Amino acid sequence: MQFKHVNLQRGNKLKIIETNLTLPMEFVLLGFSDIPKLHWFLFGIFLFIYIIILLGNGIIILITRVEPTLQTPMYFFISHFSFLEICYVSVTLPRMLVDLFTMKGSISFFACATQMCLFLILGATECFLLAVMAYDRYVAICYPLHYPVVMNHKVCTQLVVGSWVIGIPIQVGQTYQILSLPFCESNQINHFFCDIPPLLKLACGNIFVNEIVVFIFAVLIVTVPFMFILASYSRIISTILKLPSNTGRTKAFSTCSSHLIVVFLFYGSASITYLKPKSNKYEGTDKLLSLFYTILTPMFNPLIYSLRNKDVTGALRKLFTRLVAV
Repeated sequence: MQFKHVNLQRGNKLKIIETNLTLPMEFVLLGFSDIPKLHWFLFGIFLFIYIIILLGNGIIILITRVEPTLQTPMYFFISHFSFLEICYVSVTLPRMLVDLFTMKGSISFFACATQMCLFLILGATECFLLAVMAYDRYVAICYPLHYPVVMNHKVCTQLVVGSWVIGIPIQVGQTYQILSLPFCESNQINHFFCDIPPLLKLACGNIFVNEIVVFIFAVLIVTVPFMFILASYSRIISTILKLPSNTGRTKAFSTCSSHLIVVFLFYGSASITYLKPKSNKYEGTDKLLSLFYTILTPMFNPLIYSLRNKDVTGALRKLFTRLVAV
């Protein structure tokens, strides 16, 4: 039995294990420690954003449940998407708020592993659910007469459940693979949450195979659903352009535009983060992109789906009228 000698220093606690590897007992999330004067400003901004995300997505879930005109497959998926966004942002943002408030960033190994695993699972779910929503629009516009039969409640439920569970074994395995790597230099993560790219930068030794595996998983989970979405919308646009009336084309485009905006906001920033080559030059850019798809996109989603949708705005007015009357 051999052990590797390491110096135990503040902020770099390491647990010595067998076979010359080291396993951190805790990590330190650097977050925004490079701009300490803005800590309280950032705390206020992110707390406000978190409240907006909870309220906005919560209202969408509520109105799609209580408003009869929104009891359709499209709004069924939108309500589940809003619930997913609440879960997605709650994995990272509350922890970041605590770190900003306490001015500390230490996180235990288990908590880091749990956060990363949940984040990856929810991110994969979002990719698959966006693809399911594209399929829903494809059937509705390209095969309108078959839509009620094809997209019945049972099928919709199966598609949502499948979106939630299909990525679980992949992401659990990926989390185990990343956190099984030896971390022998530093435990300071230059990020505001535990994610794959910043953790890979801390690993020592030859991690080329691990990087290839991460890239393959990213292609499967990010690129494949995105290509399916593009294929669906190519058929959708082709069908819309063949519609005889301008009114029909405008209505069809309006039902798809909100979903397309969300798709490009999420996939654009996420694909750059996970598919770009590893580099230490653009760590600030990585944080900015991560903020975009983990926080800003969930905040924009309720606005996109409500302000661009007459059915949702109408349901909101009815709900507000009922509340005022009470």
